[in-house]
Amino acid sequence: MTRPRTHIWRLLKWGRTLARHGALSGIERDPLTPVPVRRMIRIARFGARVPKQPAYADALQAIGPAAIKLGQTLATRPDLVGEEATHDLLRLQDRLPPVPFAQIEETIARSFDRPIDQLFSSIDPESVGAASIAQVHKAVTTDGRTVAIKVLRPGIEKIFARDIETYEWAAAQVEAMGGELARLRPRLTIETFKRWTARELDLRREAASASELADGMEAEPDFIIPRIDWQRTGGRVMTLEWFDGIKISDRDALDAAGHDRKALATKLVRAFLRQAISEGFFHADLHQGNLFVLPDGKIGAIDFGIMGRVDRRARLWLAEILYGLITGNYRRVAEIHFEAGYVPPHHNVAEFATALRAVGEPIRGLPVKDISIGQMLDGLFGITRDFDMPTQPHLLLLQKTMVMVEGVATSLDPDINMWETAKPFVGEWLRSELGPEAAIADRIRDDLNTLARLPQLVRRLEAEIPERGAAPPAPPLREVEVVTIGNGWKYGLVAMLGAGLGIAGSWFWFSG
Repeated sequence: MTRPRTHIWRLLKWGRTLARHGALSGIERDPLTPVPVRRMIRIARFGARVPKQPAYADALQAIGPAAIKLGQTLATRPDLVGEEATHDLLRLQDRLPPVPFAQIEETIARSFDRPIDQLFSSIDPESVGAASIAQVHKAVTTDGRTVAIKVLRPGIEKIFARDIETYEWAAAQVEAMGGELARLRPRLTIETFKRWTARELDLRREAASASELADGMEAEPDFIIPRIDWQRTGGRVMTLEWFDGIKISDRDALDAAGHDRKALATKLVRAFLRQAISEGFFHADLHQGNLFVLPDGKIGAIDFGIMGRVDRRARLWLAEILYGLITGNYRRVAEIHFEAGYVPPHHNVAEFATALRAVGEPIRGLPVKDISIGQMLDGLFGITRDFDMPTQPHLLLLQKTMVMVEGVATSLDPDINMWETAKPFVGEWLRSELGPEAAIADRIRDDLNTLARLPQLVRRLEAEIPERGAAPPAPPLREVEVVTIGNGWKYGLVAMLGAGLGIAGSWFWFSG
């Protein structure tokens, strides 16, 4: 097990790198940042030449792959981090220095324990995309199909394991501080992030995710998932169908090819809603580098390492919340938050509805270009603080993806109204899920499940009833904070340097 002083050394080194590139200035200015953390940031940047414009991409790239994955989430929102920062962060998506082709060939041959020429008739030595975890090469199979080969970078698993271990340690120190930091649930957030990266580091699981998403998107024929070549796919190598298309970020090329950008924006929004609400399994990395427009006007998606899941009950809540915000039914939106357990029960439903109205009313009916996303997010997160709402990691992933989709859709059609685009789809789905037939089916299923659990419930009750003469169970003890005199204070404060980097991007996202 890694010793605390090793974690502290890593956090100090990362904090120094962030400070040297000006990437901690937002955290330092945030009024919610604790005073000790501000002091540590000042120490981290002591003597450093801090640029006026933060160089986020350079800082995150210098820290490592896990930091780069965080930076990718910021690269689609110029209204949050500014045009210059967005342009800088785009380098993290598909323009990193590639691994030498000789190492790629070695990885492919070792993965299948066969000569490469038995699998591919040719492989282009120039990569078409190099990211933090893997890089992609165009190739032709021995049976004449054009494919893309995705290959993990050598040693990437050990690098991620090392960094995530320090993130976990830092999260534990931060959560022990209590208050607002505990409400953000950093340990649970890091555990969720660890599961996401585990999927990205096993390309068989990514291939399975692509296959599952393709099955779920059959109802949206304008959103295409590439076919997987399972015979040429393993843990470190994935082979899939090659897309000949235009990057969705290249608006000039789209216009020259005669594509309708307004229609493309609507297709993208509907495809995401289909995934997140109807299927409960969604592509959680829909940035512009992962989307292509094919010659027939369909949208093709790639890179299925980060996927999100939302169970049916949560999807019903989310759909009702979205529909309530669209229609202005803030009372129902507030009730759903209480029913779902997102808001502690000691708060007042009517007060929560009023707080939602204060955020929702100013943006209803406006096109995205006229909405201040920064002010809206500030209002929403102010609500979460005021009503003691704990962080929901699965909702953070969904929220991040919604922001990405909105950013791409807006780049295609600045006048798109996300609310109006979503309203018909969400309304139709709610009618099908909450109609009388669905209600009867749910009741029958719940009753059958209850009957099946009765024997087990009876046995548990018998086990809970103490026998005559048995001593009563001891009452739960009150938790008492243990204060360590000596190095304990150092651990907590220094760990905060890594909080903005590793803990789900919470501060790094909201203070950009």
